Amino acid sequence: MQRVLAAALLLISAQAIHAGQVACHYTYGGETRVLAALPVNSPYEIKGIKVGSYFQFRLIFQNEPADQAAIKVYTYVERDEGPALIHQATFPYPPPGKAASPHGFSGLHFVYEPVRDSELQYWCDMSATNE
Repeated sequence: MQRVLAAALLLISAQAIHAGQVACHYTYGGETRVLAALPVNSPYEIKGIKVGSYFQFRLIFQNEPADQAAIKVYTYVERDEGPALIHQATFPYPPPGKAASPHGFSGLHFVYEPVRDSELQYWCDMSATNE
């Protein structure tokens, strides 16, 4: 009986880990904000958000199919010709268990705009949805 109960609790806790959303905390110009993403079926439906005058920040959370499940972060810089990708990071989904780092599963990233020397910092973690 204890084994069945332990297995049920493990299953419930695994489902809780997989539930929710990804939250990326980004800092630009001394101001920190959060960009949250729920799972999507297709990454092509998600647009980036404008950050400051030069950056675009895009967060994709795809949890199925299992072979394509991932969390992806893209940073673009605004150019006269349109946005240009300057940083891309891919993290496994589900991310590894809680890390000792205060910067979630991603660690702290620094992205620099190459012409004007602007800096964007970000880190990401899993969070509960606000339902």
